[in-house]
Order: sequence, then C-alpha cells, then structure tokens
Amino acid sequence: MLNSSKRNGASHEIAIAKFIVKWFNEKPYIKVKTSGSTGTPKKIKLLKTNMVHSAFATGVYFNLGTNNTALLCLSAKYIAGKMMLVRALTMGWDLHVVAPDKDAITQYDNTYDFAAMVPYQVYHTLNALDKIKKLIIGGGVIDPDLEAKLQTKSTQVYATYGMTETITHVAVRRVNGEDKTNVYSALPNVSFDLDSRGCLVIDAPIQGSSKVITNDVVTLHDTKSFEWLGRYDNVINSGGVKLFPEKIELLLRDFIKVPFIISSLQDQALGEQLILVLELEDPKQAGAYREVIY
Repeated sequence: MLNSSKRNGASHEIAIAKFIVKWFNEKPYIKVKTSGSTGTPKKIKLLKTNMVHSAFATGVYFNLGTNNTALLCLSAKYIAGKMMLVRALTMGWDLHVVAPDKDAITQYDNTYDFAAMVPYQVYHTLNALDKIKKLIIGGGVIDPDLEAKLQTKSTQVYATYGMTETITHVAVRRVNGEDKTNVYSALPNVSFDLDSRGCLVIDAPIQGSSKVITNDVVTLHDTKSFEWLGRYDNVINSGGVKLFPEKIELLLRDFIKVPFIISSLQDQALGEQLILVLELEDPKQAGAYREVIY
C-alpha cells in the first residue's frame, strides 16, 4: 500500500499511508516532532495506548461515539492530523479525507459531526462552516475579528489548548453561542497547576504525560480550568508590574486601525518600558494615536 501511495498519491495521502503503516506495525510507539512550545523542538515517542486514551477523552468530552462522520483536512505529518486518524480508527468514525487546503470544505457538499482546523482554514471556510456540527480550532491563537465572525454560525466552535507532548488538546473553551467563554476546561483525566513563574503545569497521566511545564502564563481558576494570559517569554516587567503584550494588543484592537505590536525597550528606572510600534505610511499619522496611548 505504501509503495503504491508513493507512486500515485498526493502528499497528504502519502502522509496518511505512512502513518497507518506505522500505527499497525509491532512497535508500541509513534515518533513525532515537537513544535517547541515547551522548549527546543525534538523528536519524542508517543505510546499508541496513550494516543488511544487521548482519542477517547475527546470522544467523551464532545459526546462523540461510533458512527459519527468526521473530516480530516489537516496533514497527517503533524500530531493534529495523526490524532484525527486515531480517533476515527478507535471510535469507528466515518472519516472523509481531503487535501489540507485553506478552503478545505467549500468544495464539498458533505456534512460532518466533527472536524479540526487551524485558524487560517476557518477564515477561508466561513461561508461553508455550517456543514460542521462541532469544530475544534488549534495550532494558533484565534484572531478577535475571526472570533467575532464565528458568533453568527450554527457550528459549535471550540478553541483548543495543547501540544505534541500532551497528544494534542488537553483543554478547550467554547468560542461562540450561549456557552462562549474565555476559560479553558480540562478534558477527562487532566488537571492543572502553576509553577513558581505562574506558568501552567499539565498533569495528564492516563495519556502518558508526566507533568508538562509550559511557558504559558495563566490565571488558574481551579485544577480543571484556567484563563490564558500570554507567553512567559513575552512578559514585560515594567517597574515591577508584569504586562502581557497579547492582552494589551487585544484591548487596543478596536482603537488602532493600522498594523501594530506591543513591545518594550530597556529603561534605567523601570527596567523595561512598554512601547507601541505602529506600521504607518506617514510618520505624521502617529499623532492621531497619542490619545490611545495616553
């Protein structure tokens, strides 16, 4: 099968064939490469039994059993695509496979109980999103403008939190509808804690994860829920006050209509001074934003 796929298959089909061959071989693990969320990217071994536990945790949380229809529009080269295959194999889903294009579902009339996408795909699929009952979005932060557009959709949309080390998502939050929230809730058999930096520590033993220490600063509501604040790597310590660029940028989005970022400069008194960097065609335009800044 694999040799035939290499000759005749598209790249995403070859990736699927390679994974299926490895899934059914005698080895108890799958080798995957981490993205670098918790440190330098590296290859790790994920036990197949733990991947199955992760698949069932997703099924329980989203109330998805056998005979559901699902869409695979992510590359099986990466953990998110691999886990869609594992979920389908272990829970008996009818899985529709398409190329991982930006507009993956606009070309088909099928409807699906469940699908996973990255934000870029969701943005280019908005007009066809109602074909999906439940959608999880991972692989990047959902832009506030995109999240606003999702409020009119009948699809139940969830943002996911996780990484390769935790075998994809260990927490989700509802993005639209009456249950919309900024708080991430744990999947079954997952719990959370904080380290001395205020960063999230993940404990998911049934999925084979010894405690994973992240670089994500959060507000921990309890052992089963948290609100994401930003990356520890990006925190600006100005006069002893910890400032999170991601949160500040979110607050300023409605007032600044040009591309911008929040950053910092070294300061003798403050240690780090908060700055706003604007992308302007004419530097004189900066004056229009002084009221926003001050």
